[in-house]
Amino acid sequence: MPKVNQKAIADQLGISRATVSRCFTNHAGINATTRAKVFQLAAEMGYTHLEPRSPAVKKARKKVSFNILICSDTEEYFRNDYKSPGEQILVGVSEFAQAHQIDVNIDFISPSVTSFDDPVFTKIKSLKSRKNRGLLLIYPFADSIIKDLSYQFPLVSLVDQLEHQSIDCADVDHSSGISILIDRLTSKGHRRIGFYTREYTIAASWSFRRYSAFVEKMARTKLKVSNRDIIGVFPRKFNSVISGIDEAIKRTKEGVTAWVCAADHQAYDLIDGFERQGLQIPNDVSITGFDGIPKSNDRPALTTIDIPFRAIGMTGADRLASRIRKRFGGSQSIYISGTLIEGETVARPKS
Repeated sequence: MPKVNQKAIADQLGISRATVSRCFTNHAGINATTRAKVFQLAAEMGYTHLEPRSPAVKKARKKVSFNILICSDTEEYFRNDYKSPGEQILVGVSEFAQAHQIDVNIDFISPSVTSFDDPVFTKIKSLKSRKNRGLLLIYPFADSIIKDLSYQFPLVSLVDQLEHQSIDCADVDHSSGISILIDRLTSKGHRRIGFYTREYTIAASWSFRRYSAFVEKMARTKLKVSNRDIIGVFPRKFNSVISGIDEAIKRTKEGVTAWVCAADHQAYDLIDGFERQGLQIPNDVSITGFDGIPKSNDRPALTTIDIPFRAIGMTGADRLASRIRKRFGGSQSIYISGTLIEGETVARPKS
């Protein structure tokens, strides 16, 4: 097994070892995107940066550290077919960390882990010292883990955690984003619009937020929502992604003219499934996403909501720094609006 060190990280990213070293020392000459990529790869490879000992000074600077926990399997996080939202969030976090001389450690936690007592947490050495340390959470975690972490650390989630309103959160405004998408579809003449999502190992709070926003907007627009046109949410859940797509194809043939997907990767899965069955996007059916993930391969550019991931990362980091200074202050939830990206997946419905 190759040795995990800064040279290995540099070789894999195609940069110099000096650049990698400067990322870990918050050198001002390193841009935030490069620093975020180095932090990500270091976490994936299991590299832990050890600070060199320095001579004692009369008054040591109070050092603040962030632990970033990403609830994702590395295979899913580093998929090649789209750019991970977590990667873009880290750019904003690293910008804030560099500007304020904050140390950053990143670790991946598998969604299958459901308890803070799991050995995976004991292996994270940086969590043993709680002094001047806070946690940033990316993606939904098991409720029991959040509960235990919130007792021990200042905690900020960079995605809404539905069952834990007491913790701080920085996230996109799901409601305004879904509203924008439905306005776009109705302006094209769509009236029968379905909602598509899928189940995850850990309940995807963002998916529920977007579903509730969908139902609210459809009601305010006075458009009927049929339970049969809702896929992936109780009680219309399916055993696999394929079976959910098959149901969406069936509903499309029975009259649904547009689908609002809870996330871009779901929309791209739906597009692939439709095209395998001979349905053309957007001639036969319109599809929207939510995330602003750049397209890959020969897929059509998606009509979606561009999430300000960088701003969310910076805002969450700023809030966590405040929580470290004032441990038991009141919690805050900060929602940042996204913007519409006009793609190639929305057109007028067939007469």
